[in-house]
Amino acid sequence: MCKGLAALPHSCLERAKEIKTKLGILLQKPDSAVDLVIPYNEKPEKPAKTQKPPLDEALQWRDSLDKILQNNYGLASFKSFLKSEFSEENLEFWLACEDYKKIKSPAKMAEKAKKIYEEFIQTEAPKEVNIDHFTKDITTKNLVEPSLSSFDVAQKRIYALMEKDSLPRFVRSEFYQELIK
Repeated sequence: MCKGLAALPHSCLERAKEIKTKLGILLQKPDSAVDLVIPYNEKPEKPAKTQKPPLDEALQWRDSLDKILQNNYGLASFKSFLKSEFSEENLEFWLACEDYKKIKSPAKMAEKAKKIYEEFIQTEAPKEVNIDHFTKDITTKNLVEPSLSSFDVAQKRIYALMEKDSLPRFVRSEFYQELIK
């Protein structure tokens, strides 16, 4: 049997080893039963305890992602909705970029940029956002020397995606409909 494997091209052996490693990771026993639990709520979580906005303000959210993001209740509502759909990575990335822009220290900026890249941008990141290769390349190049604008292109793309895709779904959601009753 080993003879057959030895005859395989080198790249096939490498691929087989890679698959074996990945399967080994998947087959490891979790540390506790808690690791096996996947949270799922039939209804979205209630937003954090913030004051419910007046109806006219909540109605403006239908047409403006900015209005949602600038209102604590709106932001919490939108985030809860996205979590219920398992699609909160775009909002989390956008918020991380907003926090990043507040950093003054170049050392902290570089550290935070690396963390954002590893969490949201790099291929197979834990919360990888859906951006095109062109945007990913620009962002990666911008991180050679991190600046306050390093993530601007990617953040704008994600904002546009949330505005075009997530916002309309949120507005149609039962959660938002209950809010404006």
